[in-house]
Amino acid sequence: MPQPEPAGPARGIDPRSPRFGAGITAVLLLVDLFLSLVGATAAAFVLLLAIALLFAWGAFAGVQRHPYGLLFRRIVRPRLAPPSELEDPAPPTFAQAVGLLVTGLGLVLHLAGVPLALPIAAALAFAAAFLNSAFGYCLGCQLYLLLVRARLIRHRADA
Repeated sequence: MPQPEPAGPARGIDPRSPRFGAGITAVLLLVDLFLSLVGATAAAFVLLLAIALLFAWGAFAGVQRHPYGLLFRRIVRPRLAPPSELEDPAPPTFAQAVGLLVTGLGLVLHLAGVPLALPIAAALAFAAAFLNSAFGYCLGCQLYLLLVRARLIRHRADA
């Protein structure tokens, strides 16, 4: 039986959930990179736009409300043992904003006529998603923690 997540604005998330979402994102980004490298630029643009919209969802609504998080909670988590601890949702939510920035910049630069903007944005986002899904190393989360320590941003307990 799955362990319920605590209620309240600062509730934690299962740390396996962002890794699950990063795995799906990494596969989509790899497909996008392939499409852009073989010349299917229109398809690569549409796919990267969809990925950027998913990053926006996670960044603005929070990772708890992201479709991959819901999929994890409803289908995957009930089949796993409860996590030993819950994770603060603020760093993964910030990481979604970083993903949005990278993919959004790639889309804008592509529209501005920069020829390699799509594959470079897809490759950068893929590298980050792969590191998270395969090794549990979240680049956006690390950036969040560095910015909080440097007091450049405030910690968001309600992410």
